[in-house]
Amino acid sequence: MGKRPGTVIGLGDHMIELSNEDAVMFREPRLTKGGLVNYYLEVAQHMLPHLEDRPLTVERFRKGIKYGGFIQKNAPESYPGWIRRELVPRKKTQAPPVEHAVCDDVATLVFLANQRCVTLHVPPVRADRLEHPDQVIFDFDPPDAGAASFDAVREGATQVGELLRQLGLRPYVKTSGSKGLHVIAPLDRRAHVDEVRAFGKAACELIASQYPGTFTTSTSRDDRTGKVFLDYLRNGYAQTVVAPYSVRPLPTAPVSTPITWKELRDPEMHARRFTVHNVRDRLATIGDPWRDIRRDPGSLDAAAAALDNLR
Repeated sequence: MGKRPGTVIGLGDHMIELSNEDAVMFREPRLTKGGLVNYYLEVAQHMLPHLEDRPLTVERFRKGIKYGGFIQKNAPESYPGWIRRELVPRKKTQAPPVEHAVCDDVATLVFLANQRCVTLHVPPVRADRLEHPDQVIFDFDPPDAGAASFDAVREGATQVGELLRQLGLRPYVKTSGSKGLHVIAPLDRRAHVDEVRAFGKAACELIASQYPGTFTTSTSRDDRTGKVFLDYLRNGYAQTVVAPYSVRPLPTAPVSTPITWKELRDPEMHARRFTVHNVRDRLATIGDPWRDIRRDPGSLDAAAAALDNLR
């Protein structure tokens, strides 16, 4: 008995046949693989500007999130030839470079979803200049997922946002879809990745020194007990952050969602507020709050000099 043919989607010059569309990826509420594909198809116009030209790392789940998944960096040879690939050299080893997929179009996004790629992660660099970030990233990781912890995360993101504005940068904020928040400011790509990482560390250390009972930059689990971890490490070479509008492999299928700073002040806001079941209506109503993120990139040199004057 042959396999039952799946839905065929024509996207540009490419025809993609979906497989196992009824396979359950999330159980409560139920979301099938076909539903996951449809979600990414519907948000593609808003999501693609945040994916384009960035080497991808994906989380794949062959049997749904209940059974666990795996991280995949290499683009397998089985991927069709029309999917763009870019080599990312390894910085501290003589091993061959990693060949990542790059998602520049709707067809690639749908293909990846059909491969059970639930979550997409992107670096703060574009493929042509892998050591010169166009973003600086701040990740706020609470000690637990409770409301009190998220209030501390909210305060940390607010403080960092205010600091970045004071330093001449333009910060944007999004929910992580898990426990915390991400604050990202666009850069003009002139600074080296090591300079960006050092700036992120210095900014986080300044905030942590002002609120030592609430925030920490220590990577030690013992030092982080009861405190929000201000994570600047995502600014290192070949590091990544979950992409805007990417689904997280957690109950309710939460989505990492760009929000406004005004929305952040809403007491009902939390890291998993938006899911595949409500984010599409949100986009249809207000669009993408990050649609202008690349319009006015800032100078890290000027921001770093201003930060030195505050320390």
